[in-house]
Amino acid sequence: MNFVGLGALFLFLAVALGAFGAHALRARLEPSQLAVYQTGIQYHLIHGLAILGVGVIAFAHKAPGTPSLLGTSGVLFAVGILLFSGSLYLLAVTGVRKLGAITPFGGLFFLAGWITLLIASFSL
Repeated sequence: MNFVGLGALFLFLAVALGAFGAHALRARLEPSQLAVYQTGIQYHLIHGLAILGVGVIAFAHKAPGTPSLLGTSGVLFAVGILLFSGSLYLLAVTGVRKLGAITPFGGLFFLAGWITLLIASFSL
């Protein structure tokens, strides 16, 4: 998988969604909803950079394909962004509180991604 490209895509989306929140949603959302949205942006950016880092590490080690644990960490970060940040975006915009039940699963994917990356680092 091309994690540099995937990281760049996620980072593009984070910047675009951040700008949308700052300009289009600021007047429409309550401050507490905007804070939820901004938390989604913050974690989206951090883990987009993590995906990009996975791609750079794989490239630096000239792996013919991304080593399995390294690649797994990138996939875990991507799923985490979709679940964690995605649920926060939807929660902030729609006000549907049940969406908050999805957020911790995204956090677990983030944690699993970091542990997997740590384990992968021992074989690089």
